Amino acid sequence: MTASNDIGALAAMMFARALESALLTRADCGFQLLSSGQEAVAVGLAAALLPHDQLLCSGRSIAPALARGLDPGLVMAELIGRAAGPCLGRGGRGHLSQPSAGFFGAHAVVAGNLSIAAGVALALQARRDGSIAACLFGDGACGAGALHETMNIAALWRLPLLLVCDNNLYSVSTPRAAALAPRQLSDLATPFGIKACTVDGMDVRVVREAAVALTDHVRNGGGPAFLECISRRFASHSTSARETRGKKELAADRELDPIKRLENALLAEGTLSAQTVEALREEVRAKVMAACAFAEASPLPVPEEAFADVG
Repeated sequence: MTASNDIGALAAMMFARALESALLTRADCGFQLLSSGQEAVAVGLAAALLPHDQLLCSGRSIAPALARGLDPGLVMAELIGRAAGPCLGRGGRGHLSQPSAGFFGAHAVVAGNLSIAAGVALALQARRDGSIAACLFGDGACGAGALHETMNIAALWRLPLLLVCDNNLYSVSTPRAAALAPRQLSDLATPFGIKACTVDGMDVRVVREAAVALTDHVRNGGGPAFLECISRRFASHSTSARETRGKKELAADRELDPIKRLENALLAEGTLSAQTVEALREEVRAKVMAACAFAEASPLPVPEEAFADVG
């Protein structure tokens, strides 16, 4: 990958975090699951996808949607319930989607996106154009039977499906070690003969490299694959959840910040200068302001349309 790819990844991670921060300043920000700390997984995965692929994610959807290339003004409009959003303000963060842009959507129910992803992969397989489906989910979904059912049928039918577990080590407040027995969550794929690996989800270059290798495997007829990314979230589970982790653990997690990690690496390598970093920050600030202004100017949904599209 070129230096421009790395700088683009840095800008994408910075932008996702800045947009979420701006969202939190609003009185109408609503109930949100934030991506702060986990941006490298979304950005690294998105870098491996082609325009005609489809990405599905969990309810922690802001960074994945932005990384996939959705218009940030439209995303912000959806997040605050405005009619200009891709789902007309009805889906919000938990059901944000825009299949025409390669983002089949978020699913607020834990593990609810897995079997849907298999269906999307089956549809793409029938098109025979090399398209794949990628499904991003949290470690909590690994305790659901839907994952095993999805892996079983995907392996049997050699579906073009990449399963990506963004393992932030907690299911709300339950530590991963207290809920899931496997040494690595990628080990769950072994009985199904699915190619799998576990990587550092706090290093966007590592995530991107692994995602590229596995998407190539899936795209070239190798059947499904499983990528586990070990990440950390810097906020509580949601905007309404109490933080249960201690200050020492949170401080240690923040030392792994994927944004600072890449920024420092690029500065050390001479790819970036301090002036370039500041220019990136200014560009991000301007884009966030523009997205917020667009969303703020967007109309609220019309009450008379509340039942439109409901069968």
